[in-house]
Amino acid sequence: MMRSILERASHWLALVCRVIAGVALIAMLGVTIVDVATRYLDRLSDGAVAVTLLGSVELVSYLMLCSLLAAMAANVEKSQVVVEAFSHGLSPGFKHRLQGVYLLGFAALGLILCLGLVDSAAAAARHGEVTQDLRLPMGPIYTTAAVLSLLLGVRALIHALLGALFGAEGEVSHGE
Repeated sequence: MMRSILERASHWLALVCRVIAGVALIAMLGVTIVDVATRYLDRLSDGAVAVTLLGSVELVSYLMLCSLLAAMAANVEKSQVVVEAFSHGLSPGFKHRLQGVYLLGFAALGLILCLGLVDSAAAAARHGEVTQDLRLPMGPIYTTAAVLSLLLGVRALIHALLGALFGAEGEVSHGE
């Protein structure tokens, strides 16, 4: 019962993270295409059409932050490399328990990142910190990164529990 709940929760959180990562990647691609097209149009027209996308580098960097954090959270249980030389003679259940203990470190990392980013978001909101080019408020950017880091920590914790308590990888990951 508990295992099924954890697996379902992990599955839905992974789905949400994949959607966020996909949207961020598509937006990043869109910004890049528009930036390249406007620069090319400017060059073709010898400056007669001087349309540029301001802050494209900044937009791409923040979208990349979101896509990377979301992708890490979506695939945390698949990101571990098992060194066959060390785990060759171990049973699959013990390997999964060992991976569960290892994933506790990722859970701690996600939660520590989240707490640091929440503090940064609060400080940015207090001081009115904005981005360099577009003058966007940094508070929501830090908050978004904090939520994605929390998702990383929660998914890692779920899979750590699945591995450590049940000796199982979970429904979401297939194979070793």
